[in-house]
Amino acid sequence: MAAMDLDQRYPGLDDVRRAARRRLPRFVWDYLDSATGQEASQARNRLCLDRIGFVPSVLKGPQEVDLSTPLFDQSLPLPFGIAPVGMSGLIWPDAEGHLARHGRDAGLPYCLSTVASQSPEDVAPHLGAQGWFQLYPPKDEEIRKDMLTRARAAGFRVLVLTVDVPVASRRERQLRSGLTQPPRLTPRLLAQVMRRPAWALGMARQHAHEGGLPHMRGLDKYVAGAAATALSSTAHIGYLLRTAPDWDYLHWLRAHWDGPLVVKGVLNAQDLPRLEAAGVDAIWVSNHAGRQFDAAPAPIEVLEDMRAATDLALILDSGISGGLDILRAYALGADFVMLGRAWHYALAALGPKGPAHLTQILRKDLEANMGQLGISRLRESRSLKRLRLD
Repeated sequence: MAAMDLDQRYPGLDDVRRAARRRLPRFVWDYLDSATGQEASQARNRLCLDRIGFVPSVLKGPQEVDLSTPLFDQSLPLPFGIAPVGMSGLIWPDAEGHLARHGRDAGLPYCLSTVASQSPEDVAPHLGAQGWFQLYPPKDEEIRKDMLTRARAAGFRVLVLTVDVPVASRRERQLRSGLTQPPRLTPRLLAQVMRRPAWALGMARQHAHEGGLPHMRGLDKYVAGAAATALSSTAHIGYLLRTAPDWDYLHWLRAHWDGPLVVKGVLNAQDLPRLEAAGVDAIWVSNHAGRQFDAAPAPIEVLEDMRAATDLALILDSGISGGLDILRAYALGADFVMLGRAWHYALAALGPKGPAHLTQILRKDLEANMGQLGISRLRESRSLKRLRLD
């Protein structure tokens, strides 16, 4: 499918998302698209982004837009990257491989989850210079050390500690779907699979040795025998290993990881002085895309307070659906933006061509909106006149 044809058929992320839903079994769609509780926090992410408006200033003349972005003493070509998604390979065959390769080719950060369906060693041959590893914190110190060693050896340079998952969330829509971890095809789920042949055939080829479905390969060496236990999809085998981290845990990680360290899942500006003192390099402002706590604020709501409280780099995710949202995040103080679901919508809709097409959607949308506002660099958005749209 030519790039021009893709632009005409899927000009925006909403088009990609609708196509993804048509190609995925219902239980996979619910795993990807659901949030927790009544999904109010997921809706709040969108609502709060939509409230942020800008007042254009005219007669600026031609603008040559530069989307390059500094982060961790490097210049990245684009202001966004690929956030971690657990069991990414359930959504599309070889999802981690496709996304790691696109990150490498496009110069985007690619963040692999501890509970991905591929291990750090699986992804290593496809990893570029911007590999990030997201750590769900193992309780056992030896496992912890081993995970860090494996991540370094595989070529990951940035460590991301997720701190907003002290317990499993409910995610009622996901629970109702009948998915367990590791995934097992019940008659109910098999009926859904049979109606999605592209997904089914791809999974069968990719995971023929695993019964046709993926599992969390990165944890295999730590959970011998545990993988056979059927758990709720919101309380997978990773919970058999992990703990709820505290400040001592963070200090331990800082002492044992010699690269950039990011703390993900922070929403309270009052936490920032202590995080700075602990030697963190960046704060990831996130409500886990609405998947953990239904009364959490939208990250964009708290971003200005976070920016006022720290000079550390601020990364934002949750609810981003286009270039205008990225611009909104930068205007309120973000230094970088990550997207998670969006890349998987793109894979499900378009297969291997999906990630590159999503990058083009985001880039073109950014350029168009920056042109409307008469700015050439993202940080100029912080001086724009803003207003609340109701």
